[in-house]
Amino acid sequence: MEHFTSLISPGISSFDLYLAFAVALLAGTVKGVVGFALPMILVSGLSLFLAPELALAGLILPTLVTNWMQALRQGLGAAFASLKRFKVFLLTGLVFLLLSAQLVRILSQQVMFLMIGGPVVLFVLLQLLGIPLRIAKPTRLVEMAIGGFAGFIGGVSGVWGPPTVAYLTALETEKSEQVRVQGVIYGMGAIALLFAHIGSGVVRAETLPFSIVLIAPAVCGMWIGGRLHDRVDQKMFRRATLIVLLLAGANLLRRGFFV
Repeated sequence: MEHFTSLISPGISSFDLYLAFAVALLAGTVKGVVGFALPMILVSGLSLFLAPELALAGLILPTLVTNWMQALRQGLGAAFASLKRFKVFLLTGLVFLLLSAQLVRILSQQVMFLMIGGPVVLFVLLQLLGIPLRIAKPTRLVEMAIGGFAGFIGGVSGVWGPPTVAYLTALETEKSEQVRVQGVIYGMGAIALLFAHIGSGVVRAETLPFSIVLIAPAVCGMWIGGRLHDRVDQKMFRRATLIVLLLAGANLLRRGFFV
């Protein structure tokens, strides 16, 4: 097993790999239920025992695969309609994602932890406190501002869910459409993220195998989450998920401030 893990990525032990599989399974399960949070859980969980850069590399391919599974669940036509509706948000996010991805090698580990943990904690606290954000008819400037912020955070950390979910919630998007739109938005972002971090050097021959092996547990988690979505009360499970995300985000902030 040690020989296998050394082929995946130098410095990863068998125990680390088992933990990574468990984190990916949990992340996929949560995403299968609520439609988001896989990158947040992956980067938060993997960063507990792996270097931040390797954690970021690890989440890229599982994020890409699971997002397109989610986006295409209702068919290609529905996915294309969502893509057309949110094109301004997507294009702006893409530009900022590509630009900010190049900062990964420049920023310190502490700054990366803070940039990931801060938005996660803010988003979760707003949701748990029941503070709604409603936008009746967004202007192009609003779409560009929120899309740019989401893309910037996504390029640095691989996590662009919180501002996206907050935006869709503010639009009062219907539940099934919101899940599909998230899949389309995150799927397009995941493609951009992959190419951006090939350019930044995060995704390379030493880290790519680690990302590949995390696809299977993430997809398995998506299947489990889909089953739970049909059986468990959505509101209660989402609230529990937010609490888990709050703890994960708080841990990232702790590491950013004190490590």
